[in-house]
Amino acid sequence: MAGTQIVVAEDDVAIRELLRDHLQREGYAVVAVEDGHAALRAARELADLLLLDLGLPGIDGFDVVRMLQREGRLPPTVILTARAAEIDRVVGFELGADDYICKPFSPRELLARVGAVLRRRDGTQALRTLSLGRLEIDERAREARVDGHSVALKPQEYALLVELASNPGVALSRERLLVRAWGFDFDGGERTVDAHVRRLRAKLEERFNLPPFIETLHGFGYRFRRA
Repeated sequence: MAGTQIVVAEDDVAIRELLRDHLQREGYAVVAVEDGHAALRAARELADLLLLDLGLPGIDGFDVVRMLQREGRLPPTVILTARAAEIDRVVGFELGADDYICKPFSPRELLARVGAVLRRRDGTQALRTLSLGRLEIDERAREARVDGHSVALKPQEYALLVELASNPGVALSRERLLVRAWGFDFDGGERTVDAHVRRLRAKLEERFNLPPFIETLHGFGYRFRRA
C-alpha cells in the first residue's frame, strides 16, 4: 500500500475531499482533480489506480477511459457515479473499468473495493507471459510465439488473441471482442471480428499445425479452448 498513488477525479468538492481523506487515512498517496482534462493528465503520469466519476466537466468519465485505453495507459480503474442504469455499468466494464460503485456509497465499501482491485491487478501484472502449450503470448513484448517463432500479428489480431487467451473456457460476445480490439467508437460491424478470427486461425492453427483453439459460438461469439 505504501507508495500507491490514487488519482481521484470528482467534480463535487465535498465528495472529492471525503474520498481523499479516507484514502489518505488508509496510507494511500492521493491526487485529487475536478475535471476530465486533469484526470487524463494525472492518470497518464501518476496513477496506480484511477477513481473516476463519470459526470466530469470538460471530458466525461467514459471518454477519459476510452482515451487512456486507446493509448494503452489505462490504470486499474474504479468508476464512481450516480448513474445506476445497467447500460452504463456494461459500457464501463466493456471499456476496461475494473469496478463500478454507485452513489451514495459507504466509504468502507469503497476502500474494500479499491483494495480488491489493487490486489487483483498486482497478481495479474506479475504474469507477463501466457504459456498455452506450443503457443506463448508475451504481453511485455506484445508478441505471440509458436515453438519460439514470432508470429506477425496486426494490432487488432493481437488484441483479440490476448482477450480470448486471458479468458479460457469463457464465452465472449462479438460485441465485447469488438470493443476490446477496436474501441467503443469503432463504427464497423461485428463481422469484422469474424474476419480477424479467420486470420488468427490461418496464422496460428494452419501455419503451425496447432490444434483448433478458438471455438465459434454461432450467433454469439467465440471461446478459447482450455489446454
